[in-house]
This record gives sequence, structure tokens and C-alpha cells, in this order.
Amino acid sequence: MKVITILIADDEAEIADLIELHLVKEGYRCLKAADGQEALDALRTQSVNLAILDIMMPKIDGYEVTRLIRERHHLPIIFLSAKATDLDKITGLVRGADDYMTKPFNPMELMARVNAQLRRSIHLNPSMAAPAGTPVLETGGLAIHPEQRTVFLYGEPVELTPKEFDILVLLASHPKKVFSSEHIYQRVWGEAYYEGGNTVMVHIRTLRKKLGEEQNKHNRIKTVWGVGYSFNG
Repeated sequence: MKVITILIADDEAEIADLIELHLVKEGYRCLKAADGQEALDALRTQSVNLAILDIMMPKIDGYEVTRLIRERHHLPIIFLSAKATDLDKITGLVRGADDYMTKPFNPMELMARVNAQLRRSIHLNPSMAAPAGTPVLETGGLAIHPEQRTVFLYGEPVELTPKEFDILVLLASHPKKVFSSEHIYQRVWGEAYYEGGNTVMVHIRTLRKKLGEEQNKHNRIKTVWGVGYSFNG
């Protein structure tokens, strides 16, 4: 599964750590920078898919970082700033940001905006998605589009985190096959298993809820007790 990397540039370590905590839960890899120069250095040496920038940073402010990013890169940029007036927001967007949030902020709203910007970016940059020609997985009103990393249930979009999406694709690509929690964790997280069982269980539970399985008796994702999980369509 392709790892999506997000740059967090903020001189307030507590805020950067909070954002990182939520992004990692969503399945993203994070880079952190304490000032504008560190942010630019990270972009020169690492592949970054989205940047979350403070405006009032030491050395180089967020406006100038954005200008320099736009000279070389086409990644989405979200300003996260204490500058909260309408004029500040308009200025941020005019200077090149794709979105603007003010501090204090709701981390869940920030995650939703990150996911929305990445969905748009994937449409414009197919290299972030699955290989071209990857077939759409369709069954019982559920349509999974691996290339666009989108899911529709009876025509309505389903908002999934990267890890939830990767779990669903893994299971749906092999209907009826039973995957152990260990296999799912190793395939989706790309790490040694250790204590990953609870992590997989929580993601499966949330995925089922988003697929509406709590409201009906049709469970697309079946628990095979003592073994693992399978996809029934």
C-alpha cells in the first residue's frame, strides 16, 4: 500500500505533536518542522503529499514557504494559523493555500479537511493512487475504486481513513478468503505484528459502522472466530 506523507510545520511543539497523533491514527506518515527553513529542507529531501503550515513561523513565514513550495511542487497546502480574521483567511488563500483553518482547532475537522484535499490531489496526480487499470470492485451496492481511493455505497460516498480503505480493498479483493489479524496488520501497516490485534479489530469495527452494517443484518465483513476476517460482499 502506498504511504502518504504529510509535513507539519509549526513552531508550537504541542500543536505539531497533537496533529501528528491524529494523522498517524488515520494511517499517514508525518514529518515535522519547527520553522519555515526546516519545512523547506524536508521538502528537498523527502517526498511529501500534503503540507500543514503555520503562518507565523521563525526564519521563514508560512506565506514565503508557500511561495517557494509552489515554484517546485503541486501538493495541497493547508494553513493552520492563529490569524483568524476574514482578511487573514482571504490573504492565505490568495497566497497559495488550498484551505485555511484557525487556532484553536478541532483535530477531527482538520483530519476531514486533510482527507478531502488528498482526494482532490489523487484525482490530479494519479501516481498517488493504485496502478492504472486497477479494476473497480463492485458487489451488492458497494463500489470500491482503488485508483481514486473512493468508496460508494448505493451511490453515496463513504468517507474512510487510509487504513480503513486499505483493509477494505485487501478483503474485497479476495472474497471469502479468511485473513488473520496478523496478516491484515502486516499487509496494511507494513510493520511487525506484535500487539496489532486490537488495532485491526478497532478499524474493522469502524469500517463496519461506516458500511452501515450496524443497521442491517447483511455483514459484508465476516468475523471467523479464532481465525480472522473475510469479505462476503
